[in-house]
Amino acid sequence: MTKRAIEITTADGTAPAGLFLPEGGPAGRKAGVILYMDAFGPRPTLDGMAERLAAAGYTVLVPDLFYRAGRYGPFDPLTAFANEGTRAQLMGLVQGTTQAMTEADTGAFLDALAAAGATGPVGTTGYCMGGARSLTAAAAYPDRVVAAASFHGGNLASDAPDSPHLRAAAIKGRVYVGCAGEDRSFPPEQSARLAQALREGGVDHIIENYLGMAHGWCVEDHSVYNATGAERHWKRLLTFFAETLG
Repeated sequence: MTKRAIEITTADGTAPAGLFLPEGGPAGRKAGVILYMDAFGPRPTLDGMAERLAAAGYTVLVPDLFYRAGRYGPFDPLTAFANEGTRAQLMGLVQGTTQAMTEADTGAFLDALAAAGATGPVGTTGYCMGGARSLTAAAAYPDRVVAAASFHGGNLASDAPDSPHLRAAAIKGRVYVGCAGEDRSFPPEQSARLAQALREGGVDHIIENYLGMAHGWCVEDHSVYNATGAERHWKRLLTFFAETLG
């Protein structure tokens, strides 16, 4: 596995990203994956998750979605929300980075994967705020994104005008949603609303409840990380991509 630090030109500037190439480079593997970050931004923990996907044979891109804000962080997920200053900075970054921004950026992200040799099918996965981005990418780029996963994604079927469930019918690929057993950002009524939208849109999908898991359980540096639940997530995600990306 090889990691490269790259810069991606977008309509609004330059987005730093980590590019993770599978063993032997992308020559033998044309499938790519975009990993949409959680609210704490790119960091070694997300690099480790991208490395695991690259070890499975995929070319993986981890873009910085907050690049418009300039320098920020780094944030410690264990303490960031406990501190008034860092909490305010985090919320400003999250609220100031809209779905529409990430949707537009994703066109450049897909081009970056193609330039790295991943010219075949693309899968997306996202955590926390990245879960919604993953589903939006599938709706916005249905001819490229054939598989979209979300883990403890928030507001997937909210009342917001850019809620992902409103565009479910545009998705041509498969969808997998892993939700925490208890999650204020994705309560049962949103899960039911998302399921209905995907079903009515004719989307091949699974919504799975990880009973006993809390929001953030998949990511190792979160306070609620659960090793058993995280391994279950990895089993589901790798199987999902094996079936859809090859």
